[in-house]
Amino acid sequence: MFSIEHEFDATVITLVDEGPAPLGEDVIVNAFEECVTVQQYDPRTDQTHVITLSMAQLRDLGSALDLPEGVYMQTPVKK
Repeated sequence: MFSIEHEFDATVITLVDEGPAPLGEDVIVNAFEECVTVQQYDPRTDQTHVITLSMAQLRDLGSALDLPEGVYMQTPVKK
């Protein structure tokens, strides 16, 4: 299950783990104009971990999901 919310400066997607236990903590994706953050609470350390991806890193991640093993370089997008 997931939810999508539009806030003033970001789109927030929350991914909720479903199914048999053990379940993972919710994953929250914040999409800003200049970057995307992915955060998840870790109950073992009682901390929320945040990873920040630039838009180029996010583009590369999206492409990597559909490619076979290897090393790749994308050409810049012309505006």
